[in-house]
Amino acid sequence: MSEPAETSPGPTPGPAPEPTGADLARSALRAARAQAKQRGEQVQQKREAKRYGLRSGARSDGRDPVPLGAALNRLLTERGWESSAAVGGVMGRWPQIVGPDIAAHCHPSSYDDAAAVLTVQCDSTAWATQLRWLARQLVARLNHELGHGTVRTIKVLGPAAPVRGYGRLRAPGSKGPGDTWG
Repeated sequence: MSEPAETSPGPTPGPAPEPTGADLARSALRAARAQAKQRGEQVQQKREAKRYGLRSGARSDGRDPVPLGAALNRLLTERGWESSAAVGGVMGRWPQIVGPDIAAHCHPSSYDDAAAVLTVQCDSTAWATQLRWLARQLVARLNHELGHGTVRTIKVLGPAAPVRGYGRLRAPGSKGPGDTWG
């Protein structure tokens, strides 16, 4: 059998050798590539900024003028005010929606967006009763105008009781028209 070869530990590390011309060229090439890559990234960022509207250009972007109606529709959509604006339109168009006879005696007073309840005030109990009978038809007509589910219920209020002033038959500390005799 053969004897194992002796291995020598090799040369002992000493001071680093001076870089030769080829080593200097390689390190200069690496530095130039890194600078070029950095400049390329900067150019790419400028292109993306121009493409995504951070700079003005010939193409339309979010900063261009738009018609007033389109701007208002976008604002209503972004803020979630579509149903409130639609109900506000009903307040203005009430006579066209319900007809002139009902509109002469009943008017919408408030709208609860969370419960989808439209409150209507009538000027007499007879009209309040009539409107209660027509409530389903009015809800259907309003939802046709505003969109499905905008109004679920119509709350009909009769005429407000007159404020009673102090008089001869008024008991001190009474609370209303039914409480005049103490």
